Amino acid sequence: MKTTQRLARIAACGVLLLALAACDGMSRRDKDTAIGAAVGGVAGSVLTGGDAVGTVGGAVVGGVIGNQVGKPEKNR
Repeated sequence: MKTTQRLARIAACGVLLLALAACDGMSRRDKDTAIGAAVGGVAGSVLTGGDAVGTVGGAVVGGVIGNQVGKPEKNR
């Protein structure tokens, strides 16, 4: 069963990478958000042993971080 889960995760990551490669019309900030969500989801899954809540939580946190990385600073 663990082998099947690993293969499913690898396949999901491959599909996600292909989907991100097709995002040519996205802004830089949108791309950063999507990449952050993908990386966060994978990290959350790994850290929680594949728990769905950990995966979704990691994706949310990663998406927020990715969105804020390229945000221009306000003038002071």
